[in-house]
Amino acid sequence: MADIKPFKAFRPAQGLEGKIASLPYDVFNRQEAYEKVQREPDSFLAIDRPETQFEPGHDMYAREVYDKARDMLQAKMADGSFIQDENPCYYIYEQTMNGRTQTGIVACASIDDYLGNVIKKHENTREEKEQDRINHVYTCQAQTGPIFLCYRKNKLISDLVDKVKEVDEPIYDFVSEDGVRNRIFIISDLEETETICRVFTTINSIYIADGHHRCASAVKVGLKKRKELEGKIRGKLDSDYFLSVLFPDDELMIMDYNRVVKDLNGLSSSEFMDKLKNLFEVTESDAQVKPSCKGEYGLYLDNKWYRLNAKDSIKSSDPVKGLDVSVLQDNVLGPVLGIGDPRTDKRIDFVGGIRGLDELEKRCHTDCKLAFSLYPTSISELFDVADAGLLMPPKSTWFEPKLLSGLFIHGI
Repeated sequence: MADIKPFKAFRPAQGLEGKIASLPYDVFNRQEAYEKVQREPDSFLAIDRPETQFEPGHDMYAREVYDKARDMLQAKMADGSFIQDENPCYYIYEQTMNGRTQTGIVACASIDDYLGNVIKKHENTREEKEQDRINHVYTCQAQTGPIFLCYRKNKLISDLVDKVKEVDEPIYDFVSEDGVRNRIFIISDLEETETICRVFTTINSIYIADGHHRCASAVKVGLKKRKELEGKIRGKLDSDYFLSVLFPDDELMIMDYNRVVKDLNGLSSSEFMDKLKNLFEVTESDAQVKPSCKGEYGLYLDNKWYRLNAKDSIKSSDPVKGLDVSVLQDNVLGPVLGIGDPRTDKRIDFVGGIRGLDELEKRCHTDCKLAFSLYPTSISELFDVADAGLLMPPKSTWFEPKLLSGLFIHGI
């Protein structure tokens, strides 16, 4: 059973939401973050990426950088840029992108559910990336970026959310920098909040869609604070929960996550194609290839597109080995192109589907030799991997739209 509770959010004062809300910290490189904060000093990115307040080249992980984030956050709370709701609430977060809408519930999820595998992961995390957010959360004493969670659709929750959206006016309604319309509703009615809390206790599995590093960091901060306050405070701590947005599975879309490779590992183009023909049915295409089904791939090489259909000999029913990203890695990227560990090999890069197939061609005309377009991993595949206690290869899923930071803050 899942422990999903309402909370008293700090959130932007009315009229400031569009200026403050920002795409998450990890979609920007350092230069992009610096330039955005220079253009938009009120953006929450300044707090999420506090190194932007120092000279370029300053150690972005230095103690004074995290102190600066805390000071800026406290200043915005003091000057009225952020307000806090008086009573614990749930919030409805609706995003509309390219005519498609997804609606989640903003709440706090339990670190014990993460530790007990009620909240399931499908990716490994890297310690250095965790440590950055641990320092940020602990220094600010606040969680500033929500974890993207999903669950199998529940009719009671969906009906309640639809009712609130139909009857109530949104507290925020604005279009963010990525062209997404964001509407936020507040659920403060005691009966409705109790219903949501009770229904989530009947849900046995919740899944991390995006934000594995933020989630792991929040859990480690929570455990640290438990140890610090052991014997001093009874009951649950705010830090025993982490800021989340929970979406039903039927409203989410995973986009393709494509691969570009620097070279052919010493092979000529014809030698490489001969090896592919042992693994795939290969046909040349006179147009870009956006795979239309599982087991189908696009290849861009030497200014030509090819359609690749995996032969039965390389397919698998295993939840991980059967993923299209795994089939490509295990049969082509590794044994043919010599990319043993895609997490560390500098010869491979990953291009989110939001950038389109033109980006793959562009990369092949600049710094890469070939590109693979993939069919998106499905939500059911994500669930199967997580339920089996397994992990996906890196860069298996790309969710859009991204959850904005700065709309909700959970103080710990």
